[in-house]
Amino acid sequence: MVVSFVFLGPFFAMWWSADKEIEWVQALLGAEAMSDIEGMYGKDADSVEYLRQEHGSNFMMFAHYINNNVGIDFRIFAGGIFFGIGTLFFLIYNGLYLGAVVGYVEYAGNSELLWKFVAGHSSFEILGMLVVGMAGLKIGFALLAPGQLTRGEALTRAGRGGLPLLIGGACMTSLAAVVEGFWSAQPIDTNVKYMVGVAFWLMHLLYFVFVGRRGRGT
Repeated sequence: MVVSFVFLGPFFAMWWSADKEIEWVQALLGAEAMSDIEGMYGKDADSVEYLRQEHGSNFMMFAHYINNNVGIDFRIFAGGIFFGIGTLFFLIYNGLYLGAVVGYVEYAGNSELLWKFVAGHSSFEILGMLVVGMAGLKIGFALLAPGQLTRGEALTRAGRGGLPLLIGGACMTSLAAVVEGFWSAQPIDTNVKYMVGVAFWLMHLLYFVFVGRRGRGT
């Protein structure tokens, strides 16, 4: 899948580079982001307390995360109107940035704090973003190769076809914000968070596998 490669390639490349050339990670993140990362995932950090100081209540954390997640989805989808280049750019950038965050935490912080925080919501957020990326690329490909249609007709048809992907992906990233605000940020046992996270990943992967088979069958 194109969107998976476009996102995961830069993600793993930047994560790997943190062990080889940390300057690349530092240049991408910048001083302010690194300070925030150290505040939340530093060696002596208290992630829950940091989030409470930054956002206050669970609801305010949820509101912050849903605003962030939906904003990313919108940019990825809308980027498709530029013949898919915008969608590719935002997928690559988010892959690089998230890879840089993971790499920097493992370089300068406490990676266990990161993994137990993202375990619960990561499947909703990452897979939702990739689904929205599929919708954006559907728009871009229609404009690049409209076939016998005019570009306007191709765009309209691709928009109708991409709308279910956009809605589905946006719902997933919205659910990620719910989990992030009301579960991930809570002081719950690490092993419990890992088990819930694995269960969510398996649930999503099984869903996509069986939906894909049904789609090919019809």
